[in-house]
Formats: sequence, C-alpha cells, structure tokens
Amino acid sequence: MRGEQMANGSGETDPPAGHRLPARPLDSVDRDILRLLRADGRASVRSVAERVHVSRANAYARINRLIDDGVIRGFSARVDQERAGHGASAYITLKIVQDSWRSVREKLRELPGAAHIALVSGDFDVLLLVHTPDNRALRDLVLTRIQSMPEVLSTRTLLVFEETDLESGP
Repeated sequence: MRGEQMANGSGETDPPAGHRLPARPLDSVDRDILRLLRADGRASVRSVAERVHVSRANAYARINRLIDDGVIRGFSARVDQERAGHGASAYITLKIVQDSWRSVREKLRELPGAAHIALVSGDFDVLLLVHTPDNRALRDLVLTRIQSMPEVLSTRTLLVFEETDLESGP
C-alpha cells in the first residue's frame, strides 16, 4: 500500500500445508475493498477508506483481517508478458502418475516461466500456464524439462494467441 505498510508486509502468505482457514463471510464493504485492491494493489488505506465510505482505521483493520484470514494472499504487479520479453505463452496439460501431484507440483514450480499450476478433473490432471521468451524456449521447456519428468505420462500444449486480464482496473 502506498506509504503505509500492512501488518505482514507485501509478500504472499499461505497457511501451513493442510491447515486451511475456514471461510469467513464477507460483507459488501469487504467485497468493495477487494475489488478496489484488485484494480490497484498500491492504493493507500486512506484512498480505499474514502472510496468505500468507512474511516481509515476501519479500512486498515478490515484489510489486515482479510490478510490474516488468508483472503488476501499478497500484493503483486500485473505484468504484460510480451513487453517483459516473454513473447510465447502456453497452457500445457499434463497426465500424471496417480498420487504424484505433490511431487509434480514442486517440480513444475521450479520451471522458468511457470505462472500458474492447477490440479484439475477431466481428460488431464494438471493445467500449467507458462510464459517463455519464444517458441524455441517453449519447445525446450516442454520436450526436455516437462516430458523428462518420470511422473508425467503425456502433455498437450495449447499456444496462447491473445490474453485479456479480467482483473485489470478501469
């Protein structure tokens, strides 16, 4: 937050493995705060308070509660991958050996350009979003890094031609 630091800083925090906090109901002010911070994670507490019509102290307490409850996991920048030198993006689907999700996730997390990893249901087990400098780097990532993992049974690569960030501000 601009000029004001939240209680636990600005890094992402996750509860310890296997210790997920129960969901707490959010009221309309909490939802408005989340909407504003999604659009501008650098907004000051004062600005957020004014826009949701609560006191600065109330906004500060609510934001800290949302952080403490794990609703807000951190603050980050939305990056234009192409302008950042990553001209090739792809979703890669993986079929993996049963019960290997945790080890595969840890290996995928270490890959350069890995942006999102999800365990899913359906025709494949894992959906991975990657950003690479070019198609040659993408090819190398898939053929030499991912397909060489013993737990990976097969992959399918879906090139991204265009992206739209749904959480961007006005």
